[in-house]
Amino acid sequence: MTTPRVIAVGSALLDMLAFVSDRFVQSVPGAKGGMELVDYPTMAELLGRMRQRPTLAPGGSAANTATALAQLGLPSRLLTKVGDDNNGAFYRQAVESARVETSSFKVHPTEPTGSCLSLVTPDTQRTLRTLLGAAGTLSPADITAEDFAGCTHAHIEGYLLFSVELMLHLLKTAKAANCTISIDLASPEVVKAHLAVLPGILRDYADIVFANREEACAFAQTTDEGEALSRLGGFCPVAAVKLGAQGSLLRRGNDVVRVTAKRAQAIDTTGAGDYWAAGFLYGSLNGKSLPDAGRLGSILAAAVVEQVGAGIPDAKWPGVRRELGVA
Repeated sequence: MTTPRVIAVGSALLDMLAFVSDRFVQSVPGAKGGMELVDYPTMAELLGRMRQRPTLAPGGSAANTATALAQLGLPSRLLTKVGDDNNGAFYRQAVESARVETSSFKVHPTEPTGSCLSLVTPDTQRTLRTLLGAAGTLSPADITAEDFAGCTHAHIEGYLLFSVELMLHLLKTAKAANCTISIDLASPEVVKAHLAVLPGILRDYADIVFANREEACAFAQTTDEGEALSRLGGFCPVAAVKLGAQGSLLRRGNDVVRVTAKRAQAIDTTGAGDYWAAGFLYGSLNGKSLPDAGRLGSILAAAVVEQVGAGIPDAKWPGVRRELGVA
């Protein structure tokens, strides 16, 4: 069996983690628990209202998944774009220290490295406000076949649908490189804005689709998660609907399974879905059954929600690997 090698594609974002009250989130335009893009003045205004400086950490959905896979010993590469600034250098160094390849990093000479303000409320839910910066300048001209060389699977975050042209170019390039493809639907806002193109993208390119309950229901335009899974599964060979503490619903062909979530003392759900996807991909790409792959996702998600931020400390990884059965 060929050793899997994953390339994850997405926006390089410096996470800014801030613990705030529900009242604070209610004062921010947009839905609690969602993600919305903001401009420089809006981000500055939000940061100016913080009583404490946010905690900084490298983030971005695809980067989180690539980092987790690399920590499990699965070769991983990140295709993203940063600014030619201190934050960009910090981001690259952090990704490399997590054993992720950075040969496919792109650099913008003037736009700053992107950032994502994660507003974490007492119920551990996070509300995201994102300033794309250099990440928002990633274009088809940046992407070449060489970026995908040697990779067997491409994991692409749905946030890249900010440019449908870019998304389609990435998908076509990945297919030409003989990669299987997984797509994470990213957020309900992303799904709702791209309902016209998402079915065709999933049908024509995706082997696996990841969605949380809100994203899946937005795609299927229903409130029933089972119906949403069925609709996603009609376009894609494997569909996974992440249900947080309620576990996950998985479908491959006509097989549908529910996987129980691992109990955890959650303090911050940032990165939970990304780490769940990493566990599932690790299992699936190594030939595990659908329920076993879901179980691995559950273990990783439980481990990350017990930390602040989208990462697991180095000291905790050996125990996580043992639980996953990874040497």
